[in-house]
Amino acid sequence: MDDIGVPVTVPETVRRIVSLVPSLTEAVAATVPGALVGATDWCSHPADLDVARVRGTKNPDLEAIVRLRPDVVLANAEENRPADLEALRAAGLAVWVTRIETLEQAFASLERMFLHACRTARPAWLDTAEDAWRRPAPAHRRTAIVPIWRRPWMVVGRDTFTGDVLRRLGVDNLYAGHAERYPKIPLAELVARRPGLVVLPDEPYAFAADDGPECFPGLDCALVSGRLLTWYGPSLTEAAQALPRALGAR
Repeated sequence: MDDIGVPVTVPETVRRIVSLVPSLTEAVAATVPGALVGATDWCSHPADLDVARVRGTKNPDLEAIVRLRPDVVLANAEENRPADLEALRAAGLAVWVTRIETLEQAFASLERMFLHACRTARPAWLDTAEDAWRRPAPAHRRTAIVPIWRRPWMVVGRDTFTGDVLRRLGVDNLYAGHAERYPKIPLAELVARRPGLVVLPDEPYAFAADDGPECFPGLDCALVSGRLLTWYGPSLTEAAQALPRALGAR
C-alpha cells in the first residue's frame, strides 16, 4: 500500500516512471535517472532533465501520461488532485501516492517509494540526508510567519513539511495551530503578530529582495530557497546546511 493506504500493483521490474511532483522528480532522477520518462512543467531539477512534460501538478495532461505507458506514476496527497489520480487508476496505471508532512515521514516515505514503487534499493543520498538532520534542537528559538502568496496573503499553517523543517531549526511557526494548512491572513494581522522572523521563500510565490520585505517594516525577513524549504529529496542534504545560514541561525 502507498502512503494513503491504497493498494498499488507495481511490476516486479520498473523501467518507466512518470513523476507528478517536482521533489520526487529530483529524487528519482538522482537515483534511477534512466527510468524517468515524464514529469511536470514545474519539475526544474536536475537542470538538464530531458523527459516528456505533462503540464502541472494540478492540471496534468492525463492522456499524455497514459501514452507514455509508465509502470508507475508517482504523486503526492497534497500536490496532486484526487480526481486526476483516480482517472489515471481508471486508465489502468499504477499510481503511488506519498503523504509527507514531517522530516521523519519524508525519510520513511521515500525509502518505501524506492523499494516498492520504483523497485530499487534505498539510495545512498537518503542516508546522507538523514545523517545531516541528526542534530539537537537549537536552545534559542524564534517565532516566524511563512508567507507563500500575496494578493491575497497566504501563509503556512498546520501540519506541513515546511513547518516541521523550521521547527527542527529552532523556528516556530505562529500559525502552526491554525485550522487550515494554508490560511489566508490579512497583511495587517501578519504584521501585528510581530514575529521574530518573516520567512519568504521563492516559491510558489517568488518573493525577492524588492518584492515582499517592504511589507514588513521593522521585522527581520529571511529570503530562502523554496526548494530547500519545501522539497523532500536530495535537496534535504543541502538544506540542512544552507537553511540555518539563510535564516540567520544564532
